[in-house]
Amino acid sequence: MTKAVVHDWPTHIGWIVGLLILIGLVYWLMRQGWNWRRTLQSDLPEPPAVPQDPGTAILEGSGRYHGTTTAGNWLDRVVAHGLGTRSLAELTLTGQGLLIARPGDADLWIPADRITGARTDTGHAGKVVPAGLLVIGWRLQDGEQGFRELESGVRLDHPEQHAVWVTTLTDLATRTTKTEGVTR
Repeated sequence: MTKAVVHDWPTHIGWIVGLLILIGLVYWLMRQGWNWRRTLQSDLPEPPAVPQDPGTAILEGSGRYHGTTTAGNWLDRVVAHGLGTRSLAELTLTGQGLLIARPGDADLWIPADRITGARTDTGHAGKVVPAGLLVIGWRLQDGEQGFRELESGVRLDHPEQHAVWVTTLTDLATRTTKTEGVTR
């Protein structure tokens, strides 16, 4: 004689509902943390506006923008003014600066005299990419207080181009430092 399999549906449904509540709670806590960070960074000034004519392109590339952090701390993501939002990106480097066009979010313009250098790294803004990222160092004018040192990370679609970008950005930073007499 075979016995019929009996399912304890109330227990299964209870576990599923409990798991969904736990997932919702974790999501809510993550969102609260993001909003708290935005509040803490509310004193950060807005990045410069993109000029009408950014100049003739020296280098162009596309990839993924991974976010901006405070310089020297790859985990301290800056979320104010949309700088922490990951997105696709089109990069255009001119003699006047670097334009990071981000569809669906505000474009980021870094004037040439604010670029402090560039390097490749495997981690930025809490994201580890073994193939490497292009990390661009720059300074944001902070009113009377001087400058805030920031770094923005981008992974180009063709990572083999990172070295060319690092060299060109470093040369541009060095050239603008000499011509403008900016002390760093």
